Amino acid sequence: MVVRYRKYPPKEFDRRGQEIYRRDVLPRLHPQDDYKFVVIDIDSGDFDMDEEIMSASNRLLERKPEAQIWTTRVGQPATYRMGGSRTIGAKA
Repeated sequence: MVVRYRKYPPKEFDRRGQEIYRRDVLPRLHPQDDYKFVVIDIDSGDFDMDEEIMSASNRLLERKPEAQIWTTRVGQPATYRMGGSRTIGAKA
């Protein structure tokens, strides 16, 4: 098993990921990409996208074995959601 270590503090890691996403990935997205996972190597800017996070991650790691992977989900404020759900339009 390969053990990966983060090369950057959390804030720098996130800053780099968001910057690459906005600059390089966002302009290439299409409406059918909503809800797909995007994984980005924050060192090289290389990225992959898939409906399954592990598929995208594995392809990126095949190309960049030492990748520092930052992840997001297209069109969503967070990669994953935790907790219960609400019906859309329901009053709190």
